Amino acid sequence: MKRKIVAAAAAAITGAGLVTALALTPSANAGAQSEILAAMSRDLNLTPQQAQARLAAEQRAASTDSALRSRLGSAYGGSWLDSTGTTLTVAVADPAQEATVRAAGAAVRPVAVGAAQLDSAKALLDAKSADAPQSVPGWYVDVATNKVVVSANPGGESAAKAWAVNSGVRADLVRVETSAENPVPLIDIIGGNAYTFGSGRCSIGFSVEGGFVTAGHCGTAGTRTSNPSGTVAASVFPGNDYAWVRADAGNTPRGLVNRYPGTVPVAGSQEAPVGASVCRSGSTTGWHCGTIQQKNASVTYPQGTVTGLTRTNACAEPGDSGGSWLSGDQAQGVTSGGSGNCTSGGTFYFQPVSVILSRYSLRLVTSGSNPPSSTTTTPTSQTTTTQNPPSGTWAPNTYYGSGATVTYDGGSYRVLQPHTSQIGWEPPNTPALWARI
Repeated sequence: MKRKIVAAAAAAITGAGLVTALALTPSANAGAQSEILAAMSRDLNLTPQQAQARLAAEQRAASTDSALRSRLGSAYGGSWLDSTGTTLTVAVADPAQEATVRAAGAAVRPVAVGAAQLDSAKALLDAKSADAPQSVPGWYVDVATNKVVVSANPGGESAAKAWAVNSGVRADLVRVETSAENPVPLIDIIGGNAYTFGSGRCSIGFSVEGGFVTAGHCGTAGTRTSNPSGTVAASVFPGNDYAWVRADAGNTPRGLVNRYPGTVPVAGSQEAPVGASVCRSGSTTGWHCGTIQQKNASVTYPQGTVTGLTRTNACAEPGDSGGSWLSGDQAQGVTSGGSGNCTSGGTFYFQPVSVILSRYSLRLVTSGSNPPSSTTTTPTSQTTTTQNPPSGTWAPNTYYGSGATVTYDGGSYRVLQPHTSQIGWEPPNTPALWARI
């Protein structure tokens, strides 16, 4: 963005000496800058011009704060911007240094102790984190009030205060705040990564809208999962071996599979033929490849028989269950089981992913490009989402096996011949493939 445009926007800012602000550097990536400004406008309820001006003011404030931190030394008590992002206030623990702050164009807040002393007090709590009461979800330095704040769930305030003081923090530096926080990790959901349930561990298959698919033997319906956190929404095993997990808010499904190291994109779920290469990702043994040997295989496990599996020679081991199988960039299935290991080889099976998507009317989250007629692309990323027709559950580029049923345009249909659907092969148009029921 041109320097003179930015300067003009910055000139509109007032307060605490921040009448002008640094222009954005000409080397800044224009595309990234545009996305930042758009997001600021949306989330901070600003016009694009206000967002531009605020960003420029914040750059100026950061530069001022950095300089004052060095000049004030132990008297520096921290800094903060007001809610509009235009007024920088700097806390000062030595009255003799207040003039220095004002000369730099910032407002002054006299405080009892410097930021370094507050940080040292918080470090005492960090060292005793293992002893923190379960009612304490966290603690932090609040420079605006010159305190170390300990959050406590309702009813746990006294225990929180006692823990802080017993950890060696001066009582006058601690403030306990009642909080309903119950923090959990926010995780990108990526195929092949581990997740846990109870005392077990399995692997993520593929991201779908709202969560991910995996193996059915990796938890019954209602089972809670961790990393990412969620709940098994539905699960079938034996008979089939598939499940899907509804992830908790904050976990982000991504159209990616872990290759250990790095990731590979998932572009769709076009079924590969017998003889095609296939690669598997799992949290125990990582990334291994082989070929598809047979389809529609039935396997008898100790728990019972599973039908409709695909047989391969790509190895897997315990903990890889539920993990991703790809042919190129096309999702194929989730690890079920097998015999052998990744040292001696053997025979291994996966549950076709198309069956899971069809059974639960799930939408596969993908990265890259799919046929335009079956995808939509978000304006801010390369993530695409396979779309079901609005009038039913039938979807293109999906495998439909024996006995599968779908709805389309108000009608219900049963498959006559197993196949992978394509645009133009909608049930009413292909009586050789579908029978109306």
